[in-house]
Amino acid sequence: MTVEVVSYSEDWPVQFAHIAGGLSHALDGVPVVAIEHVGSTAVPGLAAKPILDIDIIVERQHVRAAIAALANIGYVHRGDLGMTDREAFTAPDSNPRRHVYVCVQGTVHLRNHLAVREVLRARPDLRELYGAVKLALSLDPDIDIPTYIARKSDVLQDVLAASELSDDEKRLILDLNARS
Repeated sequence: MTVEVVSYSEDWPVQFAHIAGGLSHALDGVPVVAIEHVGSTAVPGLAAKPILDIDIIVERQHVRAAIAALANIGYVHRGDLGMTDREAFTAPDSNPRRHVYVCVQGTVHLRNHLAVREVLRARPDLRELYGAVKLALSLDPDIDIPTYIARKSDVLQDVLAASELSDDEKRLILDLNARS
């Protein structure tokens, strides 16, 4: 199995805006804090798997309403997939390919996504290093997703070290990443 990593595409923010508009419309009756484009496709200039990562942020009491609203437009709820306070969904189509999550505001998983995005946007040196590692890993025809994730972990730790997350949050994220 191979992991596809491609050069940054100017289409990704446009695709995100389109999908976010549809999600916002579907979630009209749900108090949404924000809909965030996270992951590598959210970082201009960064090589990435061509799959958008989208976090829909809500207060804890609105998670069930958000799940129901997404189900109404064809998203399939997959549960938390082992990440408490983050509900995963399969999109009703693959144009564009995307991972959609409903995240409880303020949780470490969400803070991790936002911190990594912000550091990579602000630090060209880390962005270039991370992109180079991802591209090199994708050239291995035998690499699978768990191995890909594990082998880019050291660079992500450098990214997290540059973030404003607390030391306790950084340790927790390291522990979580080691288990996945």
